[in-house]
Amino acid sequence: MSSQVPPPLPQGAGYGVVVGLGVTFAIGMVLVTKMLKKTFNEDANSTETFMVANRTIGTGLTSCAVISSWLYSSALLGASLLTYNYGLALGVWWGASASTMISLMAYLAIQAKRRAPNAHTLLEIIKVRYGKSAHQLWIFLCLLNNTFVFTSMVVGSSTAVSALTGMDVIASSYLLPLGVAVYTYFGGLKATFLTDYVHTFIIIIIICWFTIKVITVNEIGSIGALYDAVVVAGKEKPVAGNYEGSYLTMRSEQCLYFGILHVTGNVGAVIMDTGFWQKGFSADFAAAVPGYVLGGAASFSVPWAFGTIVGLAALALEGTAAWPTFPNPMTSNEVNAGLVLPYVAQAVAGKAGAGAVLLTIFMSTTSIASAQMIATSSIISFDIYGTYVNKTPTNAQLLRWSHVGVVFSSLFISTLATAFHKGGVDMTWLLYMIGLLTCPGVFPTCLALLWKRQTKQAAMSAPMVGMASGLAVWFGTAYAYYGEITITSTGGTMPCLFATITAFAVPLPITVVVSLLQQQEFDWSVLGQIEKVTPDKGKSNLPGRNDEEETSSSFFTAERTKYLKRMSHWAAFWAVFTIIGHILLWPVPMFGARMSFSKSFFTAWVVISLIWLWLTLVVAIFYPLIDGGLQQMWADSSTEQFGVVAKA
Repeated sequence: MSSQVPPPLPQGAGYGVVVGLGVTFAIGMVLVTKMLKKTFNEDANSTETFMVANRTIGTGLTSCAVISSWLYSSALLGASLLTYNYGLALGVWWGASASTMISLMAYLAIQAKRRAPNAHTLLEIIKVRYGKSAHQLWIFLCLLNNTFVFTSMVVGSSTAVSALTGMDVIASSYLLPLGVAVYTYFGGLKATFLTDYVHTFIIIIIICWFTIKVITVNEIGSIGALYDAVVVAGKEKPVAGNYEGSYLTMRSEQCLYFGILHVTGNVGAVIMDTGFWQKGFSADFAAAVPGYVLGGAASFSVPWAFGTIVGLAALALEGTAAWPTFPNPMTSNEVNAGLVLPYVAQAVAGKAGAGAVLLTIFMSTTSIASAQMIATSSIISFDIYGTYVNKTPTNAQLLRWSHVGVVFSSLFISTLATAFHKGGVDMTWLLYMIGLLTCPGVFPTCLALLWKRQTKQAAMSAPMVGMASGLAVWFGTAYAYYGEITITSTGGTMPCLFATITAFAVPLPITVVVSLLQQQEFDWSVLGQIEKVTPDKGKSNLPGRNDEEETSSSFFTAERTKYLKRMSHWAAFWAVFTIIGHILLWPVPMFGARMSFSKSFFTAWVVISLIWLWLTLVVAIFYPLIDGGLQQMWADSSTEQFGVVAKA
């Protein structure tokens, strides 16, 4: 938080948005939930609806939810501040860290559909394959992942809200997730998808307006003028490790380090986030791959276009009278806390800009918070209560504990964010170190669905050794570089980079070697025995199962099996294509080019990023409406093609 800039908005604006809009959305989603029950018979008091939205989400809404999943407030704030620090290469690396992971998740989602079509959570699959001890380990790994991802967002958001309005940062930390907890409590995952759409609608509109506003503001005026100002900034305060100190080059050592760190860390953040798996389970079997691929490709544009324009605009505006700290530059504390974006908003649009950023931060925070709450509550209800407390729970009992999980996660995350604020931990520290905690379980989790020879002992030993190795490297490298182990030293680029790569890579050889030594094979059909939860009898493998409900055997019709296999091939292709295109053929070769952008090249770069951003607007806002209108036609065709009835 800033000590040199007064908040542009009154505290009442902060409380009005955080509390007022939170209550409005809560009431609105409660009413929508009731309408869905009345119109489509979608009862949020059913565990299947609450946790996996009856597995009927279409391509448009799935792609919108995927885009929403990467509209983290910490992404909007972080991409801006790191571009301000290191230059335009950062936006490409950040975008690649989102799009490639989503494409990879598309492949895993369709494999989950093939192996375990009735699964509710990732942890349920782990339990069936490896037993309770592995299940308990994955509960810890997934909760750790969700906790730090959620907390990093709340820390950044509450700091920005406090800077914009003067609202107490602790009050902001508790109130931001509060309204989300209410509508998630009543609406479940379907409410999450619906609010994803509403929030994404508002966020993308504001982002598209704001990027144009930044370029056309009087102090800048055009893309060419922005280029000229950034060239001057590179001469006045050159970036160490950048080609000729320029901000306008892809040859940036710090951006490369962050790119490797963030791509690796986001692999863990996605694969070990049960929320992403639940969105995959919730998607209709025909919507999972196209929804994830389309959403992943579209999500690339936000950190690229928005982060580049806002971050470079901060360099251009910092020396003008419009800048909030003028004539002083921003302090390192202000930058690391994520205040680059709020300051740019004040400089280009005054209170209106500050209000737009405040609304954007609120929307992005609440959208992600809802998904994280559902993910955490599913672990608490289904994987802890339904497995170790009450082994034969009814639907009502599972739902009750899902509600407990929503409330608990809201309060716990707010408390942890408060502890970080009091301890001097900022958003940048969390962005850099989070991969250390998210990555150890990546390879064992993937192989649980992809390799039948991975054994229980291999799956369990690999993440434990990986995390221990990562922590050792983290602390050891921090001490070697800085001579001490503190928040500052452990937040350094190199300690976090080495630790994250270690935590990510070490588990692979361990799980492969141990598995090959034990020479066991798993029967995939066992995962197909996972069944749904019935409204009246709890878990569906109990006596009294509803015979009308789709069984795993009825799911695997000949046509559907053939279709899923074909889609898995497409998902694998897009995962490889995205990784090669967005990483190996784009930023990596340009890093070796040793060049600074010319004005014409920079202009084309910005224009293309803006076109991509507007295409994202089409995918996120208009395509779900079109796709929703086509769902009934799809239901009719799927009845004939796959022998099942799909809900509209």
